[in-house]
Amino acid sequence: MKFRSSNPVSRILSSPLQLLSLLVVFLLGGYVFASRVSQAQTRAAPVNKTAPVVAAAPAVAASASASPQLAPPPKAEEKQEETKGPKGLSYAELGPKGGVPYHTEGPYKSPFADPRYGGPAQVKVGFLMTRLRNYNIIEGSFDAEFYLTYTSEKPMPELDPDFTNGKIEDKEVVADTPTFKMFHMRGTFSAMPDLREYPFDKQDLEIEIEENGNGNDVVNLIPDQAHTNLDAGFNIPGWLIEDFEARILNHAYPDRFDNDDLYYGRYHFILGIRRFATSAIFSVYVPAFVIVLISLTGLWLPREELEVRSNASSPMLAAAVIFHFTLTQSLPATAYLTRADKLMLGVYICLLMNIFATWAWFVFDPKHIPLLFKLGKWIIPPVTAVIMAAVCLL
Repeated sequence: MKFRSSNPVSRILSSPLQLLSLLVVFLLGGYVFASRVSQAQTRAAPVNKTAPVVAAAPAVAASASASPQLAPPPKAEEKQEETKGPKGLSYAELGPKGGVPYHTEGPYKSPFADPRYGGPAQVKVGFLMTRLRNYNIIEGSFDAEFYLTYTSEKPMPELDPDFTNGKIEDKEVVADTPTFKMFHMRGTFSAMPDLREYPFDKQDLEIEIEENGNGNDVVNLIPDQAHTNLDAGFNIPGWLIEDFEARILNHAYPDRFDNDDLYYGRYHFILGIRRFATSAIFSVYVPAFVIVLISLTGLWLPREELEVRSNASSPMLAAAVIFHFTLTQSLPATAYLTRADKLMLGVYICLLMNIFATWAWFVFDPKHIPLLFKLGKWIIPPVTAVIMAAVCLL
C-alpha cells in the first residue's frame, strides 16, 4: 500500500531526488553504449588484401628433333653429407649403442656445446626503445620498435636473436662486424597483465631475447646498462612511464634428451608503466561514491514518502551493476578480485543495507516503524562510511 503526503512542499522537494536518480541511470547507460561502440571500432582493423603477384615463367621452346638430356652417371665416391646443427655437434662422440652424441671435454656434455670454441664471448647487449603503441590490456599484446646492439671484445659467433614472447615483423641489419652488431626491429609482443591493483595498477611490458643457437659456453650475454634507454619524447598514450630495466637470466630447458645440460642466456628488457592516478579516481572511485551518496539521501524520507525513498535506492543498485559491468568490459577475465571489484562489492553491500532498511518497515510491526526510521538514519550512514573506507584500503 503506497502512502502519499498531502503536504505540497514535500512533493516538490521529492521531485529533484527522483530526477537525479533517473539522470544517473541514464548517464551510465549512455556511457556503457558509447564504450561498447568505441571498443568495437578499435577492434575492427582494416584488412589490406593484395593479390599475390605471380611472375610468369619464361617459355622454353623445345625442338622436336632435340634429344633428351640424360643425367650424368653417379660418381664412384660421393661426398659424405655434413652434419647439420651447431659446430660442436660435428665432433661430438657417439656412445657404443649410438643415440644422442655427447662431449667428453669441457664442462658440458650436451651435443650442442662447443668446448673447442676457446671460452665464451662476453657480449654486451644494448637496447633503445623508440616506440611502443597499440597496448591492448585485454589481449595482453603491444607493438614495439627498437634498436638492439651486440658488442664484444673478441669475435662473436653467428648470432640470430630469438624473441621468446613475440614475433618480429620487420628486421634491418644496421651493422654486422665480428665484434659489433646492430639491428633495427619492429614486432608484436605479449605481456601478462597484473590487475590486482586496478585502477592503480602497474604493468611490466617485457621483451625477451634468447640466443638459443649458442649456449653459455660460447656466448655470455651481459646487459649494457649505459646503452639501455628510451628515445627522446617516448610516451604511451594513457599511461605514465615509471621505470625500465635490463637483466639477464640463464634459461635451462627441461631435459629434452640425454645430457641436455647446456644453459642459454635470455635478455629481458622490462618497461614499467602505470595508470594516471587522477584518471583512475575520477573514472572509478567518484562514480561509485556518488551512487552510494544518492542512495543515502532516501534514509531521511519518512514512510509517507515511501515511493520517493524507494526511488533513491533501487535505481542506484541498477546503476551500480551497469557501472561495474562497464569496468569489467575493459579488462580481461581474472581469477582474483581487483581493487575496483572490492570497491563495487562495498557499494553493493551499502546499497543492500539501505534497501533492507526500507523493507524492514513491512517485516516488523508498524508500531516499530518510528524506531526503525531513527535507527536507519543514524546507524546506516556511519556503517556505510566504514565499509567504503575499508574497501578503499584493501
